[in-house]
Amino acid sequence: MGSVNKAILVGNLGRDAEMRFTSGGTAVATVSIATTDVYNDRDGQKKEDTQWHRIVIWGKMAESIQPYLTKGKQIYVEGKIQTREWTDKEGKQVKTTEIRADKVVLLGSAGGGGGERAARPQRDRYPAAGAPSGGGGGADVHDDTGPFDAPNDDDIPF
Repeated sequence: MGSVNKAILVGNLGRDAEMRFTSGGTAVATVSIATTDVYNDRDGQKKEDTQWHRIVIWGKMAESIQPYLTKGKQIYVEGKIQTREWTDKEGKQVKTTEIRADKVVLLGSAGGGGGERAARPQRDRYPAAGAPSGGGGGADVHDDTGPFDAPNDDDIPF
């Protein structure tokens, strides 16, 4: 039996997307999205539990969608859960868990503007897992129509 590493999130951006480029020139956009669960506690009081998720978007998809990723915008993200470790400038070991986006859909709320748009990477646009620069590896989705396509019923998670 194989294994599955897939995350699906719908949440609101906590800040505008931050764009960077690797030393090899590959675009990398990062965003943080909040997901909130609402529930009633034992006393019947309404409670909210907000979780923050770091999303990393690579390559052409990052370049294409970054201008639309603004604070408050609601997005749908599909991707892989990835944990990275490195040593910071002070010599401390740092570990982070993030979602490496395979698909991002703009849902059109809280940031205003237009309808839904989806961005899907091309197969050769992602570096191998654990290697933030270079090619190979990547998404299971291949889209020859460009970085944006009209959503269809299969793209909507609910």
